[in-house]
Amino acid sequence: MDRVPTGIDGLDELIEGGIPRRRMILVSGSTGTGKTIFSSQFIYRGATDYNEPGIFVTLDERPDTIREDMLQFGWDFRKLEEKGMIRIIDGTVSRVGIPSEEEYSLPETGFNLDKLLVEIIKSIKEMGAKRLVVDSLPALGFKYDTEVEIRKAILKMSYVLSRSGVTSIVTTEIPENSGTYSKYGVEEYVADGLIVLRYGALGGQTTRTLHVRKMRATKHSEHIHPLEITRERGIVVYPIDEV
Repeated sequence: MDRVPTGIDGLDELIEGGIPRRRMILVSGSTGTGKTIFSSQFIYRGATDYNEPGIFVTLDERPDTIREDMLQFGWDFRKLEEKGMIRIIDGTVSRVGIPSEEEYSLPETGFNLDKLLVEIIKSIKEMGAKRLVVDSLPALGFKYDTEVEIRKAILKMSYVLSRSGVTSIVTTEIPENSGTYSKYGVEEYVADGLIVLRYGALGGQTTRTLHVRKMRATKHSEHIHPLEITRERGIVVYPIDEV
């Protein structure tokens, strides 16, 4: 099976070399667990290490904030944007109905899933993108009455992204120490993989952890692995026997 290296040090060894190509992976976690860094690293390393153009759809943080924050790891998004290797789509301002100063953004005349997918498909074709991030799913603000409708909407997103040829990371939020895996309780069933990031106690110390809860067509580690956010390498995942 063709696989996409994540660019996350120590993760690919846990999932048979990478994510199955053209699949949608859900990365869930509470505040401060590293979801945005994880997805930014996936896009940045894809462009620099594997020559795969990537799209970062931000629905929570302003693009300039992401660019500034990622510079702490030496990841110059602006430079790669100018080379056509990375594109940031601003979905933040459309949620409040004001124009964006970004070159690529969602219409300020309202926000819904179909408009998002149209903009994504357009960008994929224009730049030949191979990777995609949507950060984060709850910011879409699904206005549906039932769990079935929410599940159908997420399934639609997964299908469209797969048909477009990209391998995608979609983030979602979970409450601290909730024992749940997603915001709506259905995302993990639709996604092809689920990676859970948590911040809690392990071995008497407070630390961040990563757990590959699900990865279709992959024999993956079932352990909870410590991870560290470093200035030099971004997120690093450690084998359990090193701890």
